[in-house]
Amino acid sequence: MTDRTVLLVVEQLRRRVPGGIGRYARSLLGALAADGDGGVTLFASRVPGHAPGRIMPIADPLATLGFPVVTSRLPGRLLTRAWGRGLAPAPAGFAPVHSVSLAIPPVRGRGTPRLATVHDLSWRSHADATTARGRRWHEAALGRALREIDAFVVPSESVAEELRAAGASNSAVAVIAWGGDHLPAPDHLGAQGVLARAGVDGPYLLSVSTLEPRKNLARLAAAYALARSRLPEPWPLVVVGPRGWGGAATTEAPPPGVIPLGAVGDAVLAGLYAGARAFAYVPLTEGFGLPPLEAMGQGVPVVVSQAVPSAAEVSGTRCAWRVDPLDVEAIADGLVRVGTDDQLRAELIAAGSTRARSRTWGSVATEHRALWRSLS
Repeated sequence: MTDRTVLLVVEQLRRRVPGGIGRYARSLLGALAADGDGGVTLFASRVPGHAPGRIMPIADPLATLGFPVVTSRLPGRLLTRAWGRGLAPAPAGFAPVHSVSLAIPPVRGRGTPRLATVHDLSWRSHADATTARGRRWHEAALGRALREIDAFVVPSESVAEELRAAGASNSAVAVIAWGGDHLPAPDHLGAQGVLARAGVDGPYLLSVSTLEPRKNLARLAAAYALARSRLPEPWPLVVVGPRGWGGAATTEAPPPGVIPLGAVGDAVLAGLYAGARAFAYVPLTEGFGLPPLEAMGQGVPVVVSQAVPSAAEVSGTRCAWRVDPLDVEAIADGLVRVGTDDQLRAELIAAGSTRARSRTWGSVATEHRALWRSLS
């Protein structure tokens, strides 16, 4: 594929909650492993719990992804701090060096091309998209990236526009929309068991995301409260996902009918999608938005924020019911319409299924390899 092996910096996969960036990294790696072309090595901090000099190191979970792994002697937090100061460079002998986030290592010497994937610039447009510390880190990391690296990968044209406005040149930005075929076959029995233990027996609405302010779950819960009495039955709103920062409000004292399940495995998640009456995802901002695409792939009609590129109209055909994420009444109306209007449901299911089939991680991997080839 290239004269030298690509070094893919996957420090995000060391995080306790890898989130959407982790899903992108794992799905891309799965497709790269499946195409059989090789030419990729992974780089990250040392395995958590493994101190330098241990005789029997702890097994590295990254080694199960099908690629060679090179690790730093530093733990994750110290390593990313060092990168911010231009220290702890990536190992030599690889080209290009591609970071799956803005955690970007320096390189030894000149001539080694570097890329970074920028998933969104939400910290700029929405102050509550991350913590104050997170905003400072992202702004500093973006500034270094704009000064130092050769190319950016983004998942949507909206992120490309923001990145160009921040100072990136047109030629340095490559738009590669993510895939939607990463979930395994649905585990229907497992999903039914999870729902039964939560007291859910019958139709339900579903939302899936990391629990954090940017995902707008408080407004979704308020909209559900308005919609509940207008539904044929008081269907519960099942919320799936790990707790991120600031996500306690939806888990510690959920409103009536809102059922938080926490994180579940991928096969169970696919089963929960497949069994839902409707899926709702209304974040304040989003670089791409994988959950709506996941839901469409399981044949579920979707209510989605206008801020989600993955569910935008294509050639005038809508694949989801789009709402203003700040308008609680509009979200409530969307839940009722998509939950009860059979003609609308059929339309959205058909268009959504077509959209989901059009985006595969195999094509994403092919586009990444072409970009790497052009830089090396």
